[in-house]
Amino acid sequence: MAARIQGFRMSKPGITPEQLLALPASERIRRRLQSAGVRYHANDNISAFIEGGELDELQAEVQDKLRGVLESLVIDTQSDHNTQDTAKRVAKMFIREVFRGRYDAMPPVTEFPNIERLNELMIVGPITVRSACSHHLCPILGRVWVGVMPNEHSNLIGLSKYARLIEWIMNRPQIQEEAVSQVADLLQERLQPDGLAIVMEADHFCMHWRGVKDTDAKMTNSVMRGSFLRDSTLRREFLALMPKRG
Repeated sequence: MAARIQGFRMSKPGITPEQLLALPASERIRRRLQSAGVRYHANDNISAFIEGGELDELQAEVQDKLRGVLESLVIDTQSDHNTQDTAKRVAKMFIREVFRGRYDAMPPVTEFPNIERLNELMIVGPITVRSACSHHLCPILGRVWVGVMPNEHSNLIGLSKYARLIEWIMNRPQIQEEAVSQVADLLQERLQPDGLAIVMEADHFCMHWRGVKDTDAKMTNSVMRGSFLRDSTLRREFLALMPKRG
């Protein structure tokens, strides 16, 4: 990180280190990202560009701006006891909980060699997931199933690690199609299997709560990689062995 910041300072001679530190945390982080040419979309992880103490600053900054949003909504946050601390609570929720997959580094995952040379289908799920759509910031609540076809060179991880890695991806503003692809990319990189299958089924509150207000509609999508993509028999076996969705 120090090298990135130093590189930024050298490329921007018009700003001193003192002036940089005087900027809001969001602006310092944004400048580092832009200087490094790194994308920072809603579903990207930017933890490598956040320095010690800046997450607290960022939370305070979000809290202050949310207070302004409530004022613009003509909500009396002074005398209304229900909303006096709403900005503080929502800022903490965004930074530390529902969007923390953007700001926290990937959870540690211990990988084990495939000593027994397992090469049979493994299915993990359903894993309960929670996210928020990046269009309206409404909740997405769903379940994910993972199918893995290992080979002798594959890495193996513990059952709970699937849930932790998937949660890390989902705890960002997302659209479901991109979230499933991100999960597949991450697990493919970590496991190096012959085949990988991901299925996600979810309720979207941007449909339940607003717009058409359809409370029954769900979205299901899948990503198939390697042998699951090539072998229709394997794909059917995975889908048949998944616990019945309802």
